[in-house]
Amino acid sequence: MKSFQSLGIVPELIQALQKVGVKEPTPIQEKSIPFIFKGQDVIAKAQTGTGKTLAFLLPLLQRIHVDLQQEQALIIAPTRELIQQIAEEARHLGAILGVDVLPLIGGRTIEGQLQKLGRRPHVIIGTPGRLLDHVNRGTLHLNSIRRVVLDEADQMLHMGFLPDIEKLISGTDGKRQLLMFSATIPDKIRNLAKAYMQKPTSVTVQGENITLDTIEQKVYMMEEQDKVNRLVAMLEADNPYLAIVFCNTKEVAIKLAYELARKGVELGEIHGDMTQGRRTQVLKEFAKGNPPILVATDIAARGIDIEGVSHVYNFDVPHDMDYYIHRIGRTGRAGSTGVAVTFATPAEEIWVRRIERSIQATLTKYTKDGQVKTKGSGLAPKKETASKKPKIKSTYQATKAKAHKARGHKGANTRVRRAKSSGSSGRSRGKQ
Repeated sequence: MKSFQSLGIVPELIQALQKVGVKEPTPIQEKSIPFIFKGQDVIAKAQTGTGKTLAFLLPLLQRIHVDLQQEQALIIAPTRELIQQIAEEARHLGAILGVDVLPLIGGRTIEGQLQKLGRRPHVIIGTPGRLLDHVNRGTLHLNSIRRVVLDEADQMLHMGFLPDIEKLISGTDGKRQLLMFSATIPDKIRNLAKAYMQKPTSVTVQGENITLDTIEQKVYMMEEQDKVNRLVAMLEADNPYLAIVFCNTKEVAIKLAYELARKGVELGEIHGDMTQGRRTQVLKEFAKGNPPILVATDIAARGIDIEGVSHVYNFDVPHDMDYYIHRIGRTGRAGSTGVAVTFATPAEEIWVRRIERSIQATLTKYTKDGQVKTKGSGLAPKKETASKKPKIKSTYQATKAKAHKARGHKGANTRVRRAKSSGSSGRSRGKQ
């Protein structure tokens, strides 16, 4: 296997990747990065868990001329959630090289975006509709764009964005480089490639299959406003040994952590606004079960490799299949069993179906009250009880500081535990 260094990635980016647990390139990165560096057009068929985001971000960011303050790269994706995920990673890596990154999505004020566009950022990441809105206003300049990325290309065409995408591509430099990343390659993508690509290179990589016999995957369908209360109730009922709650963006993670803390849930949090030193400290404490619940974003949690994580909760449905694989892979490790729960609104059901197609299994779906709505084809759902915690066969060893857990986990009622341990030195668990 090639290394990031042999692929031409600069040491500064390699060090940043290593800090978040990315040590070797995935097959899609290994195959596509050399062609991207050469300036070739690429059609990449990237399946579940392939690491496609870094496949286009790493060479794209490295080829930016930071001394030239103008738009040079355009990344187009179908949803604001996916844009925010890509942008968080691009900002993290781009800051190391001095690359100015700006996401453009709906739901944000035009005025605020106009001001930021005035500085002519190097990399623009946005949904087709909002990007075209700025083009029509004359506030987004496409003529200086030399590299265009279509992420989740098949999904964008399925959603009817083809006319918008063609207008955006047509407005860029005629000698641009065009990169398409897609889970499938339907005829519409092939026709788009014929119209706008010059001798494209095709790259295909199959994702690794998930081991369903060690991870019980469940989906709870509910409205957005019901998620917090349902999560709190589930934490109390499931009584997880260690649990990670994933959010799509740092804004959602910060808000959720605040809401959970108000309801008495003892937790830690990690997201992109925290320093690497602080993230490392939070993870060390989490590994000790102090606290047993961690709220995290994908980019901040990439380096998590902790045995004893019994539950993963997807507070948001990830819109990138790589993130779904990464998330549920935090549990069911080293021969242990684990539970992965995803909360989904009706609007997010399309992404649940994408996940099912990717893992080639039907997930068990429940109503918000826990009634089976659709029985899955994967690991059979277990009967839910509030009195028993899941049996986790783990190689995890309790440290001296966690002797109380070696004697038996006392449950998720942290207020009772704090009251019982208030008289013991070095045992108290403050909220973070």
